[in-house]
Amino acid sequence: MTRAPRGAYPVFDPTDENGRAMSRRAAIKTMAAAVGAVAVGGSAAGAAESSRPGPLGGSPKRYDMKKSINLWALPYPGKMTLRECLELARDAGFDGVELNYDLESDLSPKSGTSEFEAIREMAEEIGIAISGLCSFLFWPYPLTSNDPAKRERGLELAGKMVRAAHDLGTDNLLVVPGAVSIPWRDDHEPVPNDICDRRAREAVGKLVPEAESLGVNLNIENIFYNGYILSPMELVEFVDSFGSDRVHAHFDTGNIMIFQSPEHWIPILGKRIRNTHFKEFNGRSNDSSLENFRPLLDGTTNWPAVMDALDAIGYNGYLTFEYFQPYPHYPAALVHHTSDSLDRMMGRK
Repeated sequence: MTRAPRGAYPVFDPTDENGRAMSRRAAIKTMAAAVGAVAVGGSAAGAAESSRPGPLGGSPKRYDMKKSINLWALPYPGKMTLRECLELARDAGFDGVELNYDLESDLSPKSGTSEFEAIREMAEEIGIAISGLCSFLFWPYPLTSNDPAKRERGLELAGKMVRAAHDLGTDNLLVVPGAVSIPWRDDHEPVPNDICDRRAREAVGKLVPEAESLGVNLNIENIFYNGYILSPMELVEFVDSFGSDRVHAHFDTGNIMIFQSPEHWIPILGKRIRNTHFKEFNGRSNDSSLENFRPLLDGTTNWPAVMDALDAIGYNGYLTFEYFQPYPHYPAALVHHTSDSLDRMMGRK
């Protein structure tokens, strides 16, 4: 049973005008009459108020932002082609899809400018934007690894991503600048904090000239689990240190929620936020695995506060849902559920 909003109904006193306790039947009859009077409202103003989206159905405020979904939330390439994924996202009502660069798929070093431009044209034909490019390759090949070969390979791949983003027609490339630790990999040797910081700045600095030349934004993501850039002030300092209009922040709501709150980061990062990941987080669990990330609204994120904070800094870009476990059965359900949830968060429903 849905609980009524506080103040929606009058306080009910189960006594008659003489102060005597009412019979059960009389009490029910009196309460029903009181509820009915409130529901009817007695005026056009009351009827209009009841027709507006409320906190139980969706945001009463409409936000001027765009819906996007990361390709990881779809069963690509195992069960669906890239075209099928883009069409599904469009049909579900998304404005854009964030693509992922890896070593084997259509979006990999195996493809070049002609292949990426063909993907761009396919997206345009389908009628959906490519909202950004991201990659899991920053983990096996960290830009700050103690292994020089991995650092070199990571920088090479990041350079290819800059070119791929340009060819795909997106100006958003997510960059993981480095890692002190990578808890989910047993092949990563921890990097001292000061050395990690130095290597990260050197690596991103090497990417800046090409990014500026091609008009691609290097959006630095807050990870938290990697032990590097653990506060919004650190991310601000890192981004600003390059003095480039092509270095920004890619803000992820879920990555910090094990200890912090996304609505507190947003005002500090301000206009530096160029793109986002909306990851729902289950703060009720002590589990630190990917299972803590949930479908939107099935967690503990204060989404009204997050939306208000983004709106306050004038953000009108993409809200990109990122999720790593497509439903094993009927995966299209996750896509439609996410679209519906974003509509409610954005005040479209």
